[in-house]
Amino acid sequence: MRTPSDHHSYPAHWEADVVLRDGGTAQIRPITPDDAQRLVSFYERVSDESKYYRFFAPYPRLSDRDVHRFTHHDYVDRVGLAAIVGDEFIATVRYDRIDSRGMPARSPAGTDPDGRLAAGSGPAPADEAEVAFLVQDAHQGRGVASALLEHIAAVARERAIRRFAAEVLPANTKMIKVFTDAGYTQKRSFEDGVVRLEFDLEPTDRSLAVMRAREQRAEARSVQRLLAPGSVAVIGTSRSSGGVGRTVLRNLLDGGFTGRVHAVNHAFPDDLTRLEPEGVPAHRSLRAIEEPVDLAVVAVPAERVPDVVAACGDHGVQGLVVLSAGYAESGREGRDRQRDLVRQARTYGMRVIGPNAFGVINTAEGVRLNASLSPQLPNPGRLGLFTQSGAIGIALLSGLHRRGAGLASLAGIAGISTFVSAGNRADVSGNDLLQYWYDDPQTDVVLMYLESIGNPRKFTRLAKRTAAVKPVVVVKGARHTGSAPTGHAVPTTRIPDATVSDLLRQAGVIRVDTVTELADTGVLLASQPLPAGPRVAILGNSESLGLITYDACLTEGLRPLPPRDLTTAATPEDFRRALTEALADDSCDAVVVTAIPWVGDSRADALATAVREAAQTSGPGPDKPVAVVHLEIQELAAALAGTGAESAPGTRRIPAYPAAERAVRALAEAVRYTRWRQEAAEPGRVPEYDDIDEAGAAADIQVLLAPVDGTADGTGDGTADGTGDSVVAGTGDDADPGVELSAADTQRLLARYGVSVLPALSAPDPDTAVRAAERLGFPVALKPTASHLRHRTDLGGVRLELGSEVELRRAYAELTGHLGRPEELGLVVQRMAPRGVDTVVRAAIDPAAGAVLSFGLAGAPSELLGDTAHRLVPVTDRDAAELIRSVRTAPLLFGWRGSKPVDTAALEELLLRVSRLVDDHPEVVAVDLEPVVVAQHGLSVLGASARLAPPPPRTDLGPRHMPAY
Repeated sequence: MRTPSDHHSYPAHWEADVVLRDGGTAQIRPITPDDAQRLVSFYERVSDESKYYRFFAPYPRLSDRDVHRFTHHDYVDRVGLAAIVGDEFIATVRYDRIDSRGMPARSPAGTDPDGRLAAGSGPAPADEAEVAFLVQDAHQGRGVASALLEHIAAVARERAIRRFAAEVLPANTKMIKVFTDAGYTQKRSFEDGVVRLEFDLEPTDRSLAVMRAREQRAEARSVQRLLAPGSVAVIGTSRSSGGVGRTVLRNLLDGGFTGRVHAVNHAFPDDLTRLEPEGVPAHRSLRAIEEPVDLAVVAVPAERVPDVVAACGDHGVQGLVVLSAGYAESGREGRDRQRDLVRQARTYGMRVIGPNAFGVINTAEGVRLNASLSPQLPNPGRLGLFTQSGAIGIALLSGLHRRGAGLASLAGIAGISTFVSAGNRADVSGNDLLQYWYDDPQTDVVLMYLESIGNPRKFTRLAKRTAAVKPVVVVKGARHTGSAPTGHAVPTTRIPDATVSDLLRQAGVIRVDTVTELADTGVLLASQPLPAGPRVAILGNSESLGLITYDACLTEGLRPLPPRDLTTAATPEDFRRALTEALADDSCDAVVVTAIPWVGDSRADALATAVREAAQTSGPGPDKPVAVVHLEIQELAAALAGTGAESAPGTRRIPAYPAAERAVRALAEAVRYTRWRQEAAEPGRVPEYDDIDEAGAAADIQVLLAPVDGTADGTGDGTADGTGDSVVAGTGDDADPGVELSAADTQRLLARYGVSVLPALSAPDPDTAVRAAERLGFPVALKPTASHLRHRTDLGGVRLELGSEVELRRAYAELTGHLGRPEELGLVVQRMAPRGVDTVVRAAIDPAAGAVLSFGLAGAPSELLGDTAHRLVPVTDRDAAELIRSVRTAPLLFGWRGSKPVDTAALEELLLRVSRLVDDHPEVVAVDLEPVVVAQHGLSVLGASARLAPPPPRTDLGPRHMPAY
């Protein structure tokens, strides 16, 4: 049991599981008085040299006073963290707050119960602390100190400490390197034989880059340990044929696994030492295995898994593939069992694939691992495949294999490098595989079937980085259910599927709709060069099939050249000659070859040879992708894939498709991906605007978010119609507490960022409306602010171009006569804006994905048709330009049907300013500008609302940690 030290409560949110440099895991948590014996045992295992480096003198043992000091903390001025594996400390770090003279300091009165400085509480506390580490010698070099530094720095920032100081002996080069490599702004000095390091704790671009590079290496290594083990134990191997464990054992052996294999079952007879006919060593327990075991495949009933995990941990197993079912997919009891599984495995430093997993495959020649339920090891290739569904994993593997006689074989053109089917993915997820595949030289294309995205912010970051070097193709299941599948313990997200699709494409992810399209696109990308542009040449022996392909290209936004009909009498040599000419033609970027069967004569092999030879010798220009569309020439696909014995090594393999639409869709995705890669090579920038008052906005937000009683500052009139200065309580759910700003407060906050809202004056009666119009200047608009009528021009609730008092009074009478009393309508008068295109700009914070900026045309396009585009914040100038051009109704902005183009530059600037606002101030959880009328010159924001709430945690900026369980 963990008990708090002194009077401050135990900060449970500081607990975290981390992946270390070697791929193992450790837990980081605050040290408590209950840890006294652990600390003593830890110190006894530290070498005398390490103790000398820590205390600058021989220090063989800790006194009782030392133990008390190092285990009792107030979690504000004195904090200690430990890295733990099993139940033992492997490293510790602590900080002590100091003043400007280097003496111990304490926080002043005025801190809240959690130790944070309360608003308006007087002078700031001392903001410097002295930090010191001690790492057990056996665990040095695993990156433990670097991980602890990230976490103790985050704790210090939370406790208003802005700078660390450390004194290190010059010979302690390892610890000096920990500090100097962290990426913080540093100052270094040498005095009295000691190196003194001082560094600011504010994250920098370099410190974030260092943290994320370490995260990538550690998580990639943790996956590599699972995919390239030297030895595997199958726990739950039955004596009889059949059963999950025996099946996996047989698959391991049939696949030619290059390591050692052990069969484990507590029910084996005492005298059984070898399992036949497989001929592998048989053991009643892991303890009986007299050598290390790297990977354990667990195929026992769920209630027996905890004992198995404990045995694996005690034996030093590095990772688990849990095939057992009966976890979160089975209900509340199963969810608890799944949570306990992950927690137990992590205490031993092990990673888990599963539970309810299908297994893992690695086709590398030096590994040949098939620890899965797939009956055969796929042929090696360049596709990395991750699925969250065993059924989809089976379908993809078997489908790709069948396509040796259909679409493509696994031999080279669609072979698998690695495959992971993670089941409930309680621990290892798609994010971990992206980290591994990012720099895996055996993988050229990443294919993923996802049903949930546990950490969308991290996924898009990792996918964007990976997509910059190799394609990432994703199918997203469970798109319309609004919830994760049973078994997936992930944070919920309010983002609709269309938004998810936009955000994935912003990250360079190729999102397709079906598993068939996943394979189609992957095969093309793995076997063909990327197209330089959208121009497509079409040639073949069927005019009709050529026209179908031409239409498919237009549908997908490609630019097809007129199809070249070789006639049904075309020979393979005619195809070779035509394809050679097309590939040499500078006016095309890709070629689609179409073929129908010859009457009474099969020329599939000859045609395949001609096409491959032409593609192989395409000339001095850049290589161009080639795809073949065939109708009922089944043997052509295998011949094009180069599966025949006559295929020469290095022969270019060509993907074949049984439908033009499938080939063109795959090609179109390749074109869009190429365009994204080209643009990503020269990323946009987030502009700086001299008139932005970031500090003023921060001050406003602090006041507006302070506890209120009535109005925020006593200046409001208490009105609730959007025209006064009051702050009213928000209407969001409990997960999003905060305040909905009044119109005046919203306008004041937006003005800090250079966004002006056209004033609207309250009109509770006709006379007031006339005075408001005279103040603003005719012509004016009269409109309601009641929530059920706002932006509802279809109900006749908005009257425009009122040029005189008579017209205004008439409109007032009509509105109140048709729609209700003035107090029900909340009428306002607003000066008329120049005519233009009505648009909507919104920004909102999703707890999982972060801040999202959205744009669409006002009214039916966005509300009825869902024609809205989205981008993650911060938005660059390039993102803003793409955002307004990506909606289907974008032509209305650029002079549709002879109309004048509107000022899209002003619109892009508005988007950038709103993006800056929500990025600079995460307390701004929602902004809604509607309508924004974009005229030929300039724009007018006619309506605006904003919502503030305590800032949600930014897990992507904090220290590395694994998903909490």
